[in-house]
Amino acid sequence: MQLISCPFCGLRDETEFRFGAEAGKRRGTASSSAEEWANYLYFQGNPKGQTREIWVHLACGEFFMLERDSMTHEIHQSYCIRKEDQK
Repeated sequence: MQLISCPFCGLRDETEFRFGAEAGKRRGTASSSAEEWANYLYFQGNPKGQTREIWVHLACGEFFMLERDSMTHEIHQSYCIRKEDQK
């Protein structure tokens, strides 16, 4: 079992969380080709080592940034991504 720190609720069991998206992945536009949309929707980078990802805590419904090592599963940091909470 792994514990993940929700920036809103504190430490929780990993079963309460779901992966949301790669951080920094850019969504297509109305003029994007079908191939560009397919790449956006179905392909991920899957980097080895330090990664930044968007996760959601199912209990509170909040999305947040999670920095972790994809090889060791060590979690380095989690923080809020809402602008109004960043001061």
